[in-house]
Amino acid sequence: MFKDLDPILHSQLRLAVISLLIGVKEAEFTFIKEKTNSTAGNLSVQIQKLKDAGYIEVEKQFKDNYPLTTCSITKQGIEAFEKYVKALQGYLHTNKK
Repeated sequence: MFKDLDPILHSQLRLAVISLLIGVKEAEFTFIKEKTNSTAGNLSVQIQKLKDAGYIEVEKQFKDNYPLTTCSITKQGIEAFEKYVKALQGYLHTNKK
């Protein structure tokens, strides 16, 4: 009856990162940090987990001698998010039948 929720996306911060990237497709680390109100250390760990799952791509480079990390959502990440949202909707609609 209830579909399993993706444990990668079921974390509040990882879900926030994916939700943000769904809307903008690509964002700098500092932008994500500001929008999610997280610490740099915690965000780094959660971004790595999303990257390991194949949900986002991470590009590291330098801009004006400063490190610049950019995250972008992958096709797999979009599909995982859509599946997660559908599973949540299933939880909401179960009681209405």
